[in-house]
Amino acid sequence: MCFVDLEKAFDHVPRGILWEVLWEYGVRGPLLRAVRSLYNRSRSLVCIASCLDLQHALGHFAAECEAAGMRVSTSKSEAMVLDRKKVACMLQVGGEVLPQVEEFKYLGVLFTSEGRMDCEIDRRIGAAAAVMRSMYQSVVVKKELSRKAKLSIYQSIYVPTLTYGHELWVMTERVRSRIQAAKMSFLRRVAGHSLRDRVRSSVTREELGVEPLLLHIERGQLRWLGHLFRMPPGHLPGEVFCACPTGKRPRGRPRTCWRDYVFRLAWERLGVPPEELEKVTREREVWA
Repeated sequence: MCFVDLEKAFDHVPRGILWEVLWEYGVRGPLLRAVRSLYNRSRSLVCIASCLDLQHALGHFAAECEAAGMRVSTSKSEAMVLDRKKVACMLQVGGEVLPQVEEFKYLGVLFTSEGRMDCEIDRRIGAAAAVMRSMYQSVVVKKELSRKAKLSIYQSIYVPTLTYGHELWVMTERVRSRIQAAKMSFLRRVAGHSLRDRVRSSVTREELGVEPLLLHIERGQLRWLGHLFRMPPGHLPGEVFCACPTGKRPRGRPRTCWRDYVFRLAWERLGVPPEELEKVTREREVWA
């Protein structure tokens, strides 16, 4: 896997060609003007079978960029191998070797070479804690601020920070416990409680009129499952979801993959067996 960044892409991308393609696809008028006003820059991620194939594709990509007056930024582009063991993958662009990393943050989500989301969940919990610390005196414990205003900030700032990218989490008991603790650390202070008061979390939620955060996370995961089943053939997320990996598993207990987890979630929460999921999720209004 290689994360590629282009040098000065904002100034060198051939925008005229992009607008022509959008016009051919029927994007015109106010919508096209809106896209043009918001257009910033683009990054691409390509998955290829071997390091040799990836090097060939990377060289071809760099050549095409050079032809269009753009260059790959070797100082910002990095390579990463998805494997439990450390595997070297020497990728070069213009004679310069790209650094190989163990983790990479892409679109705000931290990906690791081991394929785990534990580090990303830790980052989310840490980011939410930082948000609470920054608002502690001015919002969370401020007596002049109404409880309704505090809960509005909780829903609009704290929860999105804590649960960003939750659709692809595998909710183990450990993760559930940590998310629950992070949520209640905010809500207890809003309600004016502390751990010494020994007030149950369910009582605090009922007092504040807040639904369980785990329910919000599971609803988002099932909604994403419906999107995957409804995707037209050829779309990468749907292809990856339906793919069956080949090769030999390492020794030890297999990891719980997201597909098995969300299938079990649909069965436990909705009573829908895996063999009927594709049919049921086709009805967007019902599934949503």
